[in-house]
Amino acid sequence: MRYPATEKLEIIRLVEQSHLPVRRTLTKIGIPPTTFYRWYDRFVEHGPEGLEDRPSRPSRVWNRIPEAVRAQIVALALEEPELSPRELAVRFTDMEKYFVSEASVYRLLKSHDLITSPAYVVIKAADEFKDKTTAPNQMWQTGFTYLKVIGWGWFNRKRCI
Repeated sequence: MRYPATEKLEIIRLVEQSHLPVRRTLTKIGIPPTTFYRWYDRFVEHGPEGLEDRPSRPSRVWNRIPEAVRAQIVALALEEPELSPRELAVRFTDMEKYFVSEASVYRLLKSHDLITSPAYVVIKAADEFKDKTTAPNQMWQTGFTYLKVIGWGWFNRKRCI
């Protein structure tokens, strides 16, 4: 349970004025001794203002990409919009000698609304196979794969086994 600064100060005054030992007083009011002593140390060092709640999150994330580097990544993405986040991460690492992960580049581009959906080739399914089988177990599997070849386009590899 979180206590406002005024209640923390009231608990400190109550413990200071109590005729019982500190631990017994804290047990009776239901405050763990470690919590009380943490409050008391902050009170002695900073006064009543030290009892105010502080944000629980760190003020700075230790591994955050600096703003200058983030701006460089966004600029590279705008210069070369055909590159995927993975390709951008590799290109940036090669050019700038500063490692950034694909996931970091993806999150950065997404926050700047620079992620586009991939170019899909829409294929309509046929009602029946073009090459019909003439015996059981003649065709086990059929399918196709499209591969994107950088600088060339889409490669279609049909396969029948």
